[in-house]
Amino acid sequence: MLMNRRRFTLSTMALPGLAPGLAAAQAFPNRPITIQISFPAGGATDVQMRSFAEAATRAFGQTVIIENRPGAGGTLPATNMRNTRPDGYTLAQFALPAIRLPFMQRMAFNPRTDFTPVIHLTGYLFMVCVRNESPYRSWGDLLADMRRRPGEVKLGNTGANGTPHLTLIELAEKENVQPLHVPFRGEGDAVPSLIGGHIDASATGSGVLQMIQDGQLRALNVWSRNRSPKLPEVPTLGELGYRDMVVTSPYGLVGPQGMEPAIVRALHDGFRTALNDPAHIATLARLDMPLEYLDSDSYASFIQRTADQEEQRVRRLGLATG
Repeated sequence: MLMNRRRFTLSTMALPGLAPGLAAAQAFPNRPITIQISFPAGGATDVQMRSFAEAATRAFGQTVIIENRPGAGGTLPATNMRNTRPDGYTLAQFALPAIRLPFMQRMAFNPRTDFTPVIHLTGYLFMVCVRNESPYRSWGDLLADMRRRPGEVKLGNTGANGTPHLTLIELAEKENVQPLHVPFRGEGDAVPSLIGGHIDASATGSGVLQMIQDGQLRALNVWSRNRSPKLPEVPTLGELGYRDMVVTSPYGLVGPQGMEPAIVRALHDGFRTALNDPAHIATLARLDMPLEYLDSDSYASFIQRTADQEEQRVRRLGLATG
């Protein structure tokens, strides 16, 4: 009997690469998982990701914690993965600036090679908003004032070189106007400045939908392909003459380079359950954000394609600084 036990143990250990991965997957997770997100509390990202974390906590049977890491143009969570153990317990929201900024300036990571893609989640409903008492009743009104007062109309955005900022730059170039771009750390910082009258308008996400419905803000356009069901009276960029201009800035979750494949599968499966949790689906609907699921391999391919597109965009706009 003792000899048989020893033979079984030795034969199990002799299976190269199998036992460690299986053991890791079977034990995972046995403590809380932390997801670092790129924007401060109060915005659409924070609301969506906290709902997602609650659903993931139910799926994993372990607490999933959201850490807000705003700043650095939305790249801090990605940067932090460089010094994170690849054990699956600390992950990052991989916002589009983390793919774009390395082509604009020197960064500590390469978006094509330095991460382990886990799952793609969703994208934003973006728009340009003004205070409800603003004299701008339409996007055309705002453009007309920018032509009258070049360099004086203050347009807020959710972070320097982020997707809203670059989209406003593109729109200004198309219209040959010169607004004063005012970057914030996220929607949660930009919106209070807009309501307080410190800026004239702001590009923001769908975290402001309730404020629009409550009469505090007014949307002048939306950046989705079709009109928002929550804002049926607000035109899309396409309807305003910007052909094929659709901006959603999709994002997912990544971990550090070199994660154990079995851990990635366990994370993916739990997060896919959370993504489709009814409470999370209701949050997406409330924010008018689409469910855009991709598995780990498909998300990896998406990152490579997006990196190519963003590299070309940076060159086209002349935004590379070194």
